[in-house]
Amino acid sequence: MLYYIQGMNKEKTMPVNEYGQMIGESVVGHTSGKLPAIDFLEGRYARIEALSVEKHAKDLLAVYGPDTPREMWTYLFQEPVANMEELVSLLNQMLARKDRFFYAIVDKATGKTLGTFSLMRIDQNNRVIEVGAVTFSPALKGTRIGTEAHYLLARYVFEELNYRRYEWKCDALNLPSRRAAERLGFVYEGTFRQAVVYKGRTRDTDWLSMIDKDWPQVKARLEAWLAPENFDKNGRQYKSLREL
Repeated sequence: MLYYIQGMNKEKTMPVNEYGQMIGESVVGHTSGKLPAIDFLEGRYARIEALSVEKHAKDLLAVYGPDTPREMWTYLFQEPVANMEELVSLLNQMLARKDRFFYAIVDKATGKTLGTFSLMRIDQNNRVIEVGAVTFSPALKGTRIGTEAHYLLARYVFEELNYRRYEWKCDALNLPSRRAAERLGFVYEGTFRQAVVYKGRTRDTDWLSMIDKDWPQVKARLEAWLAPENFDKNGRQYKSLREL
């Protein structure tokens, strides 16, 4: 028989087992989650497509290539490619991975591919998934296209895959990445010290997450921000996401 007492979070009442121990809430009918199977997702400004060398390599040279700002690669695991041959090789390596699903982010207005990201570190048994390997061109950062792309992917994770937890991880020194995650609705949970060695240096990793219980409120905020009436004729926002 289960009893309920108030937990450390005074707003939440926790079940208690027959030994007087607080335990987690029951998860009724839990089953393993499916793997992603996205052909495309489409919004008002952005379109997400399964990554393709044939469709996306030409545009992605401007995202991954030698003319990109050097500072955008500081916290990414790879370095920019030198030419199209290297890019095609890199994209083929990405697509060959069985543990990650890569997607291109396309500007609907122009049809140009402006970035990529992936669904990765997938724990089907617990319905946990991470968005990572986020590689945006400077033209995509801070735009409605980029925000909507993240919205579309999160909506797919929670409403199509029905996963319980959606994660974002970044170098603890990469403050723009953490700020971007928090702006989108991810919640900072802590820092894993000396979690990674990359590019010959140590990395502490910040962990952030969004869970299924967060999603309705996060979704409403994102949809309110993305609505056409939140922008003037020049595309300037009336209210920021943090104000909604």
